Amino acid sequence: MQLTSLKDDFEHGLKDLYSAEEQLIEALPKMAKAATNAKLQSAFEKHLEVTRAQLERVQEVGKSLGVTVTGHTCEGMKGIVKEGNSIIKEGKKGDGLDAALIGAAQRAEHYEIAAYGTAVAHAKELGHTDVARKLQKTLEEEAKANEMLTKIAESSVNQMAEA
Repeated sequence: MQLTSLKDDFEHGLKDLYSAEEQLIEALPKMAKAATNAKLQSAFEKHLEVTRAQLERVQEVGKSLGVTVTGHTCEGMKGIVKEGNSIIKEGKKGDGLDAALIGAAQRAEHYEIAAYGTAVAHAKELGHTDVARKLQKTLEEEAKANEMLTKIAESSVNQMAEA
């Protein structure tokens, strides 16, 4: 697909988002299993359910616009997930790994926040008000997940990892 218009970029972004969510659905259980902090494990497990709903939402958006969102790989998320897998492989189970997992998860959340923010702006500009609302909901969920990870890090994990 050649990107020659805002519409093209928007559709490409939707495909990236779908792929990113798919990749996270595969990565989050591994992160939960690697974590030792109960709050962190729970946060990963809860976000997995949210991510499944987000994947469905992107698919619904694509369908409503006549855009096939499957069959594409988000290379940005692929790199972030690869880095997360390296952290799991190289880390020793415990507080230090938990802190590293939070960092890896926040990199994924920040990527998604940027991507969904762009998608919302493009949807609005293209006159897709309902689509923008749906994508905004996901953007807010991603920001909430990021905030939760920060709370877990600042309330206990970072101090434990420092010791």
